[in-house]
Amino acid sequence: MVRFALNDDLQRRRPTVFFRALIALPCLIWVGIWGIGAALVAVINWVATLIRGKSPATLHEFLAKYVRYTTHVYAYLYLAADPFPGFSDDRAYPVDVEIEPPARQNRWTVAFRLVLAVPALLIVGVLGGSGSLLDALNESSESPRFFGALVVVGVFGWFYAMARGRMPRGLRDLAAYALSYGARAWAYLLLLTDRYPSSDPLTAIGPLPTRSDPVRLEVADDLRRSRLTVFFRLALAFPHLVWLALWGLLALLVAIVNWFATLAMGTSPGWAHRFLSRYLRYQQHVSAFLYLVGNPFPGFVGASGTYPIEIHIAERRRQNRWTVLFRAILALPALILTALFGQLLAVVAFLGWFAGLFTARMPLGLRNAGAYAIRYSTQANAYFLLLTDSYPYSGPCHEGPPGLPVPAPDPRPVPASLDV
Repeated sequence: MVRFALNDDLQRRRPTVFFRALIALPCLIWVGIWGIGAALVAVINWVATLIRGKSPATLHEFLAKYVRYTTHVYAYLYLAADPFPGFSDDRAYPVDVEIEPPARQNRWTVAFRLVLAVPALLIVGVLGGSGSLLDALNESSESPRFFGALVVVGVFGWFYAMARGRMPRGLRDLAAYALSYGARAWAYLLLLTDRYPSSDPLTAIGPLPTRSDPVRLEVADDLRRSRLTVFFRLALAFPHLVWLALWGLLALLVAIVNWFATLAMGTSPGWAHRFLSRYLRYQQHVSAFLYLVGNPFPGFVGASGTYPIEIHIAERRRQNRWTVLFRAILALPALILTALFGQLLAVVAFLGWFAGLFTARMPLGLRNAGAYAIRYSTQANAYFLLLTDSYPYSGPCHEGPPGLPVPAPDPRPVPASLDV
C-alpha cells in the first residue's frame, strides 16, 4: 500500500525559485549516489522476495526511503513544493509518500515484475520523463535527463512564481499527479507493493476542486468495449480523420474571420461561435473514439448530446480585446501542454487497445486519464479559437454543474491523504 499526501500552500519564495535548479543540484547528486545502492539493493530484494514471498524488512525500508526522498527532491525541483528537502527523508514534506511495511506477494508476479511494470513505466515516461528514478538508478551521480509533464510544469511554474510569488494550483496538481503516479509505479517495480499503480487522475492526489469551466467534459461511458471494433479502431476512425481534416480547413478560415470580428466587436459572432463549437465537439468525439476513451462510433456532425464523452461549451460572452489581440501568444503555453497531453492520450490508447482486446473493457484509470487529456486539449483549443476567454485548467478536477462559480486560487494549504 502506498499513501500519497499533499499539504502545499502554493506560496513560493522568489529567491529560491530563481535559483531552484542550482539549489537542488546537491540533492540531485545525492539521489544519483543513493541510486547506485538502490539498484544493487533492488536486485537483492528481488531474489529474496522471490524465495521468501516477502521483501526483507531492512531492504524494504531502504528502498522505501529512497522512493520517498526522490519524490521530495523532484517535488522541490519542479516547484510542486517550496521547502528545501534536505538530504534525508526523516522529516515530513508538503509532497510526501508513505509506504506500508512489507507484505506477502505472489511469487509469479514477483518473477515477472519487470515485464508487468512496463505499461506503468510508459505512463511514467510521459508524466515524469526519463529523468526520474530510472535515470537515478542507472546513471550514478550524473544529472538526470528531464522530459515529460514535470519539466513543462517546472518551466511554466518558474515564470509564474517569479511574477506572482505563488504556484498556480492547476500546474501544482498536474505535477503532484505525475509525482504520485511515479512513486506508486516505482514502488511496484521495486517490490515495495504488489498493488498495480492506478493512472486515474481523479484518485491520485486526494481532494480535488469542483469546477464548472466554460468548456466542460461530461463522461457517461460504461467502460465496455467491443473487441471487434477495438481491433479495427484505427481503420474505423479513418473516414472521421479525413472528414475532420477537411472540416479543419474551413474551421481555420472561420477562426481567422472570428479573430477580426471579436477584436472589433469584443464578442464572437454567433454563427462563428456555433460553427467552431460544433467543430471542436466533433474533434473531441473523434479523439475519444480513436483513443478508446469512448466506445460508440461517432456521428459526422458533432451534434451535442450524442456521445458518452461529451464536451459542453458555454454561450459566447464579451472578451477583453487585449487578450484577443495577443491570443496566439497567450495560448502558447497551453498548446505546449496540449502536445504533452497528446502523448498521454497515445499511451492510453496503446495500453487500452490490449486491455480492450483481452478483457472487453477499458480500465477505469486509463479511461479517466484519457478523458483528462481530452478535456484539457479541448479547453486549450477553445481558448485559442476565442470560444472562451477562460484559460484552460491544467490540473485534474471534478466537473460541476453549469453555472457553478469557478473557484479562485486558495492560498491556504490543501491537505490530502489517500490510499492508492
